[in-house]
Amino acid sequence: MSDQYVKVKVQFTGEETEKDVQVVAGLELSMSSSSSSSSSAAATSVAQDGKSRNDSGRKPISKTRSKSRGKPLDPGRISRSESAKDARQGVEAVNLQDKMENTACAAERLQNPSTNEAALEVKGSGKVLQGKVEQSKGQRGKEDGNKVQRKKRSVSVDSSKAKTSLEALKTSIKQLKWKEFPTGRRLPCDIYWHGVSFHDNENIFSGQVNKFPGMMEMVRKINLSRAVRTMHELFPEEYNFYPRSWILPEEFQLFAAEVRMAKENDSSWKPTFIVKPDGGSQGDGIYLIKDPNDFRMLGSAHNKPAVIQEYIIKPLLIDKLKFDIRLYVLVKSLEPLEIYIAKEGLSRFCTEPYQEPSQKNLHHVFMHLTNYSLNVHSGNFIHSDSMNTGSKRTFSSILYRLSSKGIDIKKVWSDIISLVIKTVIALAPELKVYYQADIPTGKPGPTCFQILGFDILLMKNLKPVLLEVNANPSMRIEHEQEVAPGVFEYVPSAVDEEVKVGVIRDTLRLVDPAPRKATNNQLRLAGIASEMQEDISDAGSSDKSDQDSGVKENNLPSLCLKQVFPKYAKQFNYLRVIDRIAELFMRFLGVKGTMRLGPTGFRTFIRNCKLCNSNLSMASVDILYIDITRRWNGMGAEQRESGMCLQAFVEAFFYLAQRRFKSLPLHEQVTALADLCGAAKRRAALASCQPEGIHSVPTAPAPPHHFNCPAAASKSADYRFHRPVLPTIKGNCIENSAVN
Repeated sequence: MSDQYVKVKVQFTGEETEKDVQVVAGLELSMSSSSSSSSSAAATSVAQDGKSRNDSGRKPISKTRSKSRGKPLDPGRISRSESAKDARQGVEAVNLQDKMENTACAAERLQNPSTNEAALEVKGSGKVLQGKVEQSKGQRGKEDGNKVQRKKRSVSVDSSKAKTSLEALKTSIKQLKWKEFPTGRRLPCDIYWHGVSFHDNENIFSGQVNKFPGMMEMVRKINLSRAVRTMHELFPEEYNFYPRSWILPEEFQLFAAEVRMAKENDSSWKPTFIVKPDGGSQGDGIYLIKDPNDFRMLGSAHNKPAVIQEYIIKPLLIDKLKFDIRLYVLVKSLEPLEIYIAKEGLSRFCTEPYQEPSQKNLHHVFMHLTNYSLNVHSGNFIHSDSMNTGSKRTFSSILYRLSSKGIDIKKVWSDIISLVIKTVIALAPELKVYYQADIPTGKPGPTCFQILGFDILLMKNLKPVLLEVNANPSMRIEHEQEVAPGVFEYVPSAVDEEVKVGVIRDTLRLVDPAPRKATNNQLRLAGIASEMQEDISDAGSSDKSDQDSGVKENNLPSLCLKQVFPKYAKQFNYLRVIDRIAELFMRFLGVKGTMRLGPTGFRTFIRNCKLCNSNLSMASVDILYIDITRRWNGMGAEQRESGMCLQAFVEAFFYLAQRRFKSLPLHEQVTALADLCGAAKRRAALASCQPEGIHSVPTAPAPPHHFNCPAAASKSADYRFHRPVLPTIKGNCIENSAVN
C-alpha cells in the first residue's frame, strides 16, 4: 500500500497560507477561519480520506513524499493472500461507513453552524469538514451586524398609483425606513398603494394591495342603503343607526305615498329630506327638500340613481355650529374578518350657525352640509394649526370638551365602535363575492386591506348616526390657501398631518409582510394585551394607559389603530347571518370568477339542501328564480352579466325561510334555514367519504321539472316579495332616538 499526496492551497479569512495536506488528487479545499490549529486537524482528516480512496484503486496525479512518514513501503512486502484481501476489504467497508456518517454530520453542521465553528468544504465532492475556530470580537461584531442587517430587509412599496395620498404615504415610508418605488418596479413589490380602486394596476400577482375588489361599488349610497336595510330587516333594534332611506328613481312613488300618509296621520309633522346622488362625493349634488313635490328633476336627473333620506334636524352643536366626525377604519382582512379603528379622527365644522331647516334656509349649504370641500370656500372658514380650534379639529379635542361637561365619552366611543362593526358586517358578504370573482381560490393574486372613511353625526342625545362610508377618504396633508388675490398654493395642515400620517404609517406596520412578521405579531399582541381587561362599554377610552399601549419600534410611537374585531367577536357574531347565505351563494356559483347565479345553480341549491316538497315544486322554484332575478336586474342601469346577484339570492332565501318556518321571527327563520343547508352539506360530505359496501338510505327523488306547467304556476301564485319594515318615519330618522 502506498501513500499519495498533493499540495493544495487553503484560504483562510484575513490570511493565505500553504499547507501540506494529504488529499485526493484533483480536489480543492476552501475554508474561512483564522486558526492554524483547525487547518492541521482538517488536513489530517482529508489525508485519511485520500488514503482510503487511493487504496481502492484511484490513480493519483502527483506524488509528494511526507517527511513524517519515513520511507515508502515496499510493495513486495505486502501479502497477496486471500485472507489479507478479505481483511483489507473489511477495513475499507468500516472506513466507508464511518466516512458516510461523518459526511452526514458535517452537512448538518453546515446547515446549522454555531458561531464558533468554521466549515471546510471539499469542492466538487460535496464533502464538508467542521472545525472549532477562535473569533475575534471584531469578527463577531461584524457577523452580528450582518445578521441584524438581514433581519431588517427593507419592505418595498409601489406608490406609483397613490395620487392624493402620496405625500402622507411618503412621510410614512420615510418614518418606517422602507423602500419606496414612486414610478413602479419590474420586480414584485411587497405593498401596492392605489389611489382609487383595486384595478388601478391589473398586473399584480403577489404582495398586498390597499384596496378590496368591489369596495368602491359597495359603499356607494344605494348599495350601502340596501345592505343596511337587509340587516335592519333581520335585526331592527341593532341597525337603527342609519337614516331611513328610499332609492330613486324606483322607490319615489313609495316615498311620496309614505310621506303623504304620515302627514295625514299628523298634520303638525313637517319633515325635511336630503337627496344624495348615488355616485356623488365631496358634497356634489346634495340638496334638501321639505316635500316630495319639491324633488327637482333637472335635465336628465330623473334617470340618475340617488338616495333620499330623512334629515336629522337636531344634531349636537359646538359653538352653535353643526359638525360631523371623520373616523378612519382599517379592514385588514375579510376572512377572517379583522377591523381596526383609529383612536384619533377629524371633526369638520359648518361655517354658519345652525338653524333648523325652513324654506328660507334650505339652500344654505354652509349651515347644513359639513363637507370640507364645500365649507373651505366659505369666507368664514378658519384654517388653524391648533388641534382645538378652527373649522377642522381633532376628534379628541371634541371628546375632551364633552368630558369637561360631564358627558360619558366612553359610552360615546362604545356606540361608535358598535356602529362601525355592524356596518362592516353588513358590507362583508358581498365584498367576499367580489373578492372571489377577481381572485378565485387557487389562483395567484395579492391579498387586500383598505382604509375606509366613516362619516358619523352625533345627535343632540349623543347617539351616533352613520351618514356615509368613503372607499377613498382624502389623505391630503395640505390645504389650499390664497396667498394673493386669485393665487392659491398648497400649505401644510398640522391637523391633517397629525391624524392621517399616523393612520397610514400604522396601517403599513400592521400589514408588514413576512420578513418582519414576528415583530408585527408582537406589535398587535402587545396592543391587544393592554386592553384585555377592558369591556366594550369603555372601549376607545382616551386615558393614559390606553394611549401608551403598544410596542415602540424603531423609535416610532405606539399604534394609533385599535383592534375591535375579532376582539369583540363574541358580542357581534350572531349578526353574521348574511355571511352564511353568501357562502351558500358562492358554493353554487359553479364557475370561478362569476358573480351571478344561473338557473341551474339555483336548482342545484334547492336539491342539495332538500328544500323541495309537496308545497314547493321545482316548477315553482324556477318561477321564483325568474321573478326575483328579472326584478333585480331591472333596478340597475348597467348590468354586465345576467343571472341572480347576491342581493336577489338573499331575498329568495328569506322567502324560502318564511315558507319553511312560519312561526318564528325572521332572523330565527333565516338562521334555521341556514342550519338546515349546512347540515345537508355535511351529510353529502359524509356520504361521499363512505367506504364501499356501506350505503345510505335512499331519499325520495326530486319532483320532475315542468317549466311551463300551469298547475305548478298556480301553486306558486302566493309568492310575494318581502320588503323590509323600516323604522317609523315620524318624529326623527331613527326609532327610539327622539330628542326632547
